[in-house]
Amino acid sequence: MLLLCFAVVLLAAVLVSALANRTILSTAALFLVAGFALGEGTTGVLHLRADSPIVAQLAELALFAVLFTDGMRVGWADLRSAWRLPGRALGWGLPLTLLVTAVLAHYVAGLGWPEALLIGAILAPTDPVFAAALVGNDKVPARLRHLLNVESGVNDGLALPFVVVLLAVAAGSADLHLGELATELAVGLAIGVLVPLAAIALERSRFFAASAAYAPLNGVAIGLLVLALGRATHGNLFLAAFAAGITVATFGPRERAAFEHFGENVAELLKLAALLVFGALISPGFLGEIPWTGWVFAVLAIVVARPVALWLSFLRSGLGLREQAAAMWFGPKGFASVVYGLLVLEAGIGAADEVFHLVALTIVISILAHSSTDVLVARAFDEAHEAPAWHGVLRRTRRAAAVVRGRAAAGPGGTDRVRPRRPTDTGDDATADGQASAK
Repeated sequence: MLLLCFAVVLLAAVLVSALANRTILSTAALFLVAGFALGEGTTGVLHLRADSPIVAQLAELALFAVLFTDGMRVGWADLRSAWRLPGRALGWGLPLTLLVTAVLAHYVAGLGWPEALLIGAILAPTDPVFAAALVGNDKVPARLRHLLNVESGVNDGLALPFVVVLLAVAAGSADLHLGELATELAVGLAIGVLVPLAAIALERSRFFAASAAYAPLNGVAIGLLVLALGRATHGNLFLAAFAAGITVATFGPRERAAFEHFGENVAELLKLAALLVFGALISPGFLGEIPWTGWVFAVLAIVVARPVALWLSFLRSGLGLREQAAAMWFGPKGFASVVYGLLVLEAGIGAADEVFHLVALTIVISILAHSSTDVLVARAFDEAHEAPAWHGVLRRTRRAAAVVRGRAAAGPGGTDRVRPRRPTDTGDDATADGQASAK
């Protein structure tokens, strides 16, 4: 039944995708709403719960694939040459977003400080996958696209240690497992770098070569191997995925080019499937269990926490006001927050259900808001759209009125009564036109 529903919704998304690329419609929102309508708490077509194994596994797999393909869009040289703005967003923006969200959770939603800090860590990562029209638009400044892409790829892995530590604090554990966390991060990074390097070296040796038909599968094999080794060694899967993508982009441009389009389609399919499953967990009864303070918190977590954090982070950075506003707004909550929210449910802490409700509500509002406004904000960077439409209409109307007045002044005799232009008139008229344009 899940496969049947996914196939039907996917076909519908394909049929409206051209319209969605030009309007505020969003295929991501379509899958989320479809999951909501088909879920057990709404129509009962899909029987899925938060503790169903497929929910956590699909969300984790989708996040891995998205980070792997995101990492392939940049290389080490790109990170070194343009690290200043992403460094501000990660070094200052991430912890500030965590703290502002925690303050809102404590004073607005009424959570205790351990749970408030935990929900701040869960909601701190961003996911510009839901702002694809902005990140993938060539008219948007490259440094803004690079900022959002690098930030989203790195902050998922950076937030994980905070989530695990704060989860242990919320559970009342005396052992925070800091050594274990450091080991997971180090192992994940090592796998993400060494596996792609070995695979690329083997392909370029004189003993092996990939055919044109199998070349796109090289990236698939690398990704699957990184995923399998990460699971077997308990390394950080998300850091391993992003590191593997960056390594391929840096040392295997040929492999990246062969995998790029195929990999993005695979990641898109997994993302949409995870959205359908996540939407099935939401129901009218689920939303009705959230008090009004929870709704206020969810809105403030989107419109206050990240904007305030990034405004402070980008002070005196040289980033333009329009670019800064776009970066402040596009901090969508996505797969990382979904996966971390499910970790809270599995941990079984006292406030696990309340935390998950708030996380799920914030993610739903974020997906609907951000995926429906990416096209509008992207158009603001299009030079052709900078002048409002009414400005051109007004200019044409004024010109037409001037022509009519000129003909009326000419009288019945035609244009021979109009004062002939002298050479000096050109300069005067040009001056007047220049003054009018300046105004």
